[in-house]
Amino acid sequence: MPSVSYSITVRLEFAARSAAVSDITGRIEQHGATVTALDVSASGPERMRADITVLTGGHDHAMEVVDSLKGLEGVELGKVSDRTFLAHLGGKLTVESKLPIRHRDDLSMIYTPGVARVVKAIAENPEDARRLTIKRNTVAVVSDGSAILGLGDLGPLAAMPVMEGKAALFKRFADIDAFPICLDAHSVDEIVAHVKAIAPVFAGINLEDISAPRCFEIEDRLRAELDIPVFHDDQHGTAIVVVAALRNALRVVEKDIATARIVLSGAGAAGTAILRLLRAAGARDIVVTDIDGIVHEQREQLTGRLPWIAEVTNPRQLTGTLHDAVAGADVFIGVSAGNILTAEDVATMADRSIVFAMANPTPEIDPSEAVKHAEVVATGRSDFANQINNVLAFPGVFRGLLDAHATRVTDRMLLAAAKALADVVSAEELNPTYIVPSVFHDGVTKAVASAVEQVAREDAGTVDTITGAMTAVYADEITLNG
Repeated sequence: MPSVSYSITVRLEFAARSAAVSDITGRIEQHGATVTALDVSASGPERMRADITVLTGGHDHAMEVVDSLKGLEGVELGKVSDRTFLAHLGGKLTVESKLPIRHRDDLSMIYTPGVARVVKAIAENPEDARRLTIKRNTVAVVSDGSAILGLGDLGPLAAMPVMEGKAALFKRFADIDAFPICLDAHSVDEIVAHVKAIAPVFAGINLEDISAPRCFEIEDRLRAELDIPVFHDDQHGTAIVVVAALRNALRVVEKDIATARIVLSGAGAAGTAILRLLRAAGARDIVVTDIDGIVHEQREQLTGRLPWIAEVTNPRQLTGTLHDAVAGADVFIGVSAGNILTAEDVATMADRSIVFAMANPTPEIDPSEAVKHAEVVATGRSDFANQINNVLAFPGVFRGLLDAHATRVTDRMLLAAAKALADVVSAEELNPTYIVPSVFHDGVTKAVASAVEQVAREDAGTVDTITGAMTAVYADEITLNG
């Protein structure tokens, strides 16, 4: 399927005749690609030059289109640009000063000698670092590149484009300054040590694309050893959006989370976090499957988090495969692998079923197959309805954490975020193809941030400062005697 992520811009020169453009676009469309723009950059009485933007289905498909254009009579092929790679040239981030440095006075206050006064103030009262440095609004996006998207262990350099993109999303959706930290470190001890060493700069840590089961221990240790919130987006960001989407999907099909039969495919980082938050939200009949089938207490060689999963799930003690698990289920949630579920499997589910097939880039089942039998279908992809996307959660979560000066992340905060996200979709808007808002919905970040901030302040015992007293407690102004 043509996608903007595989779009190209082709520069062509061709005869200035009326049918030339239609011949070119027709040839492109014959190959299943889509023309989205044509910009003429030069024109004369005999020849003209144009840049044509084309959506393709992948690298090989793009080359097929280009080779076909070479065969058109009178057409000369120029530069071919991959738009996604062009977008990444030089990286996606810059660092800019908030203050102009125009003359000696500016230099004296921003740097030496004036900065020494601020240094001493922070040394005497470390809490002032939140007011007087970038710490107050800065998050580290940390990865070792061991589980990049669905691509596997490709290392810290290859992780940079993803972490840069994450930082760009933080800025766009929550006005948070985030920075990619890609570590050439491999053991749990090394990663924990490195993150602890850089933590003074940041008000929060966002762990990203670290393989399981190490990610569990890394998060647990950092949460215990740091005084700033640590959030593993692959786990908790996914869980928030899944629970929010499920709340609304269950409203559509008129079922209750406490009695719904839920099948969760995937027992890794995302699956474990989803399970935990589903239980916090009131789900009780959950069956988890992994590559070896249904997780149950009698299954041999349960390691890592699997013993806990077996203990808290599968109340009917089912055994067998994923296909056995989904029979009669109300909900299927997949965070595992592509093409492991069939339309026939979905047909065995309960009436008015729900399917969340979130494996990327290939879902557990093609959505067009799932909708033959399921009433509500969602994926992790942007080219289908109901995209379950972490960007709906993590910007607002961190905005709320930073605004509350939070020191930790709790399940209560995650659940509050999920409820707030679900409630962004009003009863009038809710339908089978709109159970989560668009990532560009203006109210998403504000709603999630407000819910997280409120719970964070309650947990810290400072909820009363939300009114007038908060101005005095969290004021940014520096007084002569302050």
